[in-house]
Amino acid sequence: MKVLVIGSGAREHALAQAVARSGNVKKIHVAPGNGGTAIMGGKVENLPLKATDVEGLVDFAISESVDLTVVGPEQPLELGIVDRFREKGLRIVGPTASAARLETSKSFAKDFMRRYGIPSADYRVFAAAPEARAFVESLCDGDFPRVVKASGLAAGKGVVVAETRAQALQAIAEMFEERVFGDAADEVVIESFLKGEEASVFVLTDGTDYRLFLPSQDHKRIGEGDTGKNTGGMGAYAPAPLVTPEIMRLVEERVIVPALEGMRMEGHPYTGFLYVGLMIDNGEPSVVEFNARLGDPEAQAVLPLLDSDFVAALEASLDGRLSDVPFEMKPGAATTVVLAAGGYPDRYETGRKITIGAGFPASDNVMLFHAGTVSRQGALETSGGRVLSVTAVAPTLRESIDVAYGAIRHVEFDGAYYRRDIGAKAFRRGATG
Repeated sequence: MKVLVIGSGAREHALAQAVARSGNVKKIHVAPGNGGTAIMGGKVENLPLKATDVEGLVDFAISESVDLTVVGPEQPLELGIVDRFREKGLRIVGPTASAARLETSKSFAKDFMRRYGIPSADYRVFAAAPEARAFVESLCDGDFPRVVKASGLAAGKGVVVAETRAQALQAIAEMFEERVFGDAADEVVIESFLKGEEASVFVLTDGTDYRLFLPSQDHKRIGEGDTGKNTGGMGAYAPAPLVTPEIMRLVEERVIVPALEGMRMEGHPYTGFLYVGLMIDNGEPSVVEFNARLGDPEAQAVLPLLDSDFVAALEASLDGRLSDVPFEMKPGAATTVVLAAGGYPDRYETGRKITIGAGFPASDNVMLFHAGTVSRQGALETSGGRVLSVTAVAPTLRESIDVAYGAIRHVEFDGAYYRRDIGAKAFRRGATG
């Protein structure tokens, strides 16, 4: 069969690799892909179409008789790519535009969670700066910190944790007046601050049944010790011991089941991948956000731990028979460390030559996933802020961390930066291996 993977990041590289492990797949197109998918060879090749070129992707899928399409990033989901593919009778994994509002509109998601009793932070939604400022001015000093969020898509960067009133007012000005996040801040959500520790839970669903990937933990801040600015993610590991079996049971009971039931009741059943971003405090989970796709960098950690046929599960999710197929996880753990360009998440330079040393221990258990890379005349260059992800799978978390950091030392480019504490939180929470 022929499979089309849409997107250009490390998540899509990991998706392409997971798809390629299926014996039923003869050809994989990645649109537009990156320098890593360009050199996978064999049955994988890049397609020069942007992930947001919905009509071009539809035409390609029809002309090439693509059997299955998998959407990686959120932008084409917001544009209704799943709706258009289905209109043409094409099989595609992902939510419709109306269902994807769980990610693409934070105001919709917050209202939805309130309607169905899904635990989350208290909030207010504002459509203009004066009302938002008046609300912030009305708060007491003890009401801070507050979280100020652009309601729309902002590439994971439209969130400000305001420790003080002055910081909240500055965030409001930046979003509404300076338009630093563009149209994503046409509405702004101001939330109470949730205490605890974050974790990520991912499901694959056919709208009714669902299957769980291993829980993971992202590291969003640029600096070690979770300091500095938010990024798209600087690393992840799985499984996260923070998400105990009891907590996972609560997440299923209080979040996943009511979310899927609510979407069905409202006439837009949710299919594809659902990302549940959690804050866990004293064993009680609350939802920080929903995403309508796999996370990045979490996907690079959880997909290599899937031991079953990924494509078989994807097809079953489209046929409403997800509960009939295996969905087993490998024993052990995976750690992903992101290698970023100097200056990220602010200004950074591209076009830096990437060198992957002969000592890089590439194997089925040590993987280099590309994101901001491009292949030019056989040489790799940087083309984005998050450049590469190194993932290591090992029998224990400690071993996977050690192997990942051992491998990343063999990847070089001018200005390269990575956090050196990915996974350390797990041991503060009592992980022993």
